[in-house]
Amino acid sequence: MTDILGVIGHPINHSLSPVFQQAALDHLGINKIFEKWDVTPENLEGKIKSFRNNSFIASCVTLPHKQNVIPLIDDLTDSAKSIGAVNWIYKNNNKLVGDNTDSSGFIRALTEKYNFIPEDKTALVFGAGGASRAIIFGLIKSGVKKIILSNRNFDKADIVSKELSTNKVKIEPIIYTRDSLANYAPYSDIIINTTSLGMAGGPAPMKTPITSDLISSTTFGYDIVYSPLITPFIKEFEKSGAEYGTGLSMLLYQGVEGIEKALNIKAPINVMQKALDAL
Repeated sequence: MTDILGVIGHPINHSLSPVFQQAALDHLGINKIFEKWDVTPENLEGKIKSFRNNSFIASCVTLPHKQNVIPLIDDLTDSAKSIGAVNWIYKNNNKLVGDNTDSSGFIRALTEKYNFIPEDKTALVFGAGGASRAIIFGLIKSGVKKIILSNRNFDKADIVSKELSTNKVKIEPIIYTRDSLANYAPYSDIIINTTSLGMAGGPAPMKTPITSDLISSTTFGYDIVYSPLITPFIKEFEKSGAEYGTGLSMLLYQGVEGIEKALNIKAPINVMQKALDAL
């Protein structure tokens, strides 16, 4: 039976993980196929059960399963436990272990790709799901000064704020209204979209959580959505004259770390980057 390695999500057609992960496997001469699995929430439990097969190696986990897989697996790494979300599942001694490389992947994208250093900066984050938690965790570890969290469901933002705030960094949840954003967005050093707004194939492909009139030209914008590459959110940053980063960089680095852990190899970052650039 073929070794099982791939990515689960719903919808999954937009996922580029198989493209650059396969490029890495081919370059290293590893005879494995990185698959793509569209798994609805109703079928998630059954899919995770199938991972207990001896041929399973690892799976990347994307929306909307990053939190829902937790009760279905056996153990969590420290990062996944702290964040409360999983973006990779590995087989280890016949146990399914959940890991989170979104956090470190995001910070590597900011610092290595865009030379943005989060230390002592103020961040405005949109969204309160698994990706948001990972990014907030990474920002706090990187020494960010302040985090403002805005979500359409304020109660969710409030819960995340309480769970992830530390003695050094208090996360301030705010209601998602234009008036509220006007008090924070123009004064933020970085604004990050972790929601599915603007995602091709998602529920609101034409929407953005913020518009250019609330964005300072000195603010850095980052959208974790990478399909399309230039999202409605990014277009608003272009209008404001501000610099920005696209989600392909976070995708790359979280994937680099994930495949290295899954196969105990050194990932060829340049090869994986070229595969993404060619799209």
